[in-house]
Amino acid sequence: MSKKPPLPEDAPSPHPVEEAPHDHHAGSEALQAVKDIVEAKKRWKPDAKQIGMGAAIGIGSAAIVAGLLYWRGGKK
Repeated sequence: MSKKPPLPEDAPSPHPVEEAPHDHHAGSEALQAVKDIVEAKKRWKPDAKQIGMGAAIGIGSAAIVAGLLYWRGGKK
């Protein structure tokens, strides 16, 4: 014996059978923000000069750190 009370056959379902209609607005704020972020990523790209300067700074700082690590000071 089930614990559910009997329901008439014509009783509507408590859950919707189909998804309720809704509108997709082309100008919603979230959609516009995502589009702006995508366009900004497409616009900004580092050029060769920036990449070269970054490599030079990285190599120079590594050389300074290596020099400080292996420096023996004025010991005789």
